[in-house]
Amino acid sequence: MLTPPHDLDERLVVAAFGVGPLTYEPVGWGSHHWSTTDKAYFVTVDEVADDRDYERLRRALDVAAALAKPFVVAPLRPLRRVGERYAAALYAYIEGQSFGFGPWPSASHRAAVLDMLVEVHTSAPRDAAADDFAVTHRSSLDVTEAGTAGPFTQRAVALVNEHAAPIRGLLRRYDALVAQVDRSRAVVTHGEPHPGNTMLAGDGWKLIDWETALLAPPERDLWLVGGDLKAWTDATGIEVVPAMLELYRLRWQLNDLCVDLHRFLRPHTGSADDVETWKLMQADVLAVTNGT
Repeated sequence: MLTPPHDLDERLVVAAFGVGPLTYEPVGWGSHHWSTTDKAYFVTVDEVADDRDYERLRRALDVAAALAKPFVVAPLRPLRRVGERYAAALYAYIEGQSFGFGPWPSASHRAAVLDMLVEVHTSAPRDAAADDFAVTHRSSLDVTEAGTAGPFTQRAVALVNEHAAPIRGLLRRYDALVAQVDRSRAVVTHGEPHPGNTMLAGDGWKLIDWETALLAPPERDLWLVGGDLKAWTDATGIEVVPAMLELYRLRWQLNDLCVDLHRFLRPHTGSADDVETWKLMQADVLAVTNGT
């Protein structure tokens, strides 16, 4: 995120682990990040809506720690609550090359991620939460009229209403695919293994940001890798199910759209994060409309 949360006192983040002083890092999207000024530690803060949300996050990060693999960047200490709506995790600061969301920078980068996923997907089952296939904040799409929670509320609702038909069609297709899920195929999944969640450090590749870890069909990760997945099948002995690749591609689109809409149905100020979210939401709706 580009700016720290307005309703979180940074002193609570410092107190959670007894490290500091901290510098806010405007990197990534979704979570908030700080580093200590001596570059010894990195702190990630996520919003948790309730106890259930907190527990899901705790279990996800515990899975990362339990994997105990050199490429898995797991917290140094257990998750801590900070304030009423947030939870913080402490990491060792990693020096290395970072990447952004988007196409794979090179074939070797993609191959390295696929190799890491082979190890994750063939690991012993952990105490991760199971994917429930729910679209986060799906009910936000039912809002056809809205007041002014902030400068983007009415624009966001109008945009969704204007494109209601293709959005509803996508939801119907997604629901039909969920009905085909074979839950016995579930493995440990990272959830978002795109280039932006990788780093190249001095001791090799790293897979970061395990907040989304779940037990789920392996296509939850594989659709983001894309391309020829024969090497993964040869290594794991598991056949890729094309319908599940489609399911998770659609889930990503719908989830992003609903999360962005939900943000604008709540009080907001028009911050830099709000402006960027509006751009992303418009792109999401365009992708839905164009069937991409």
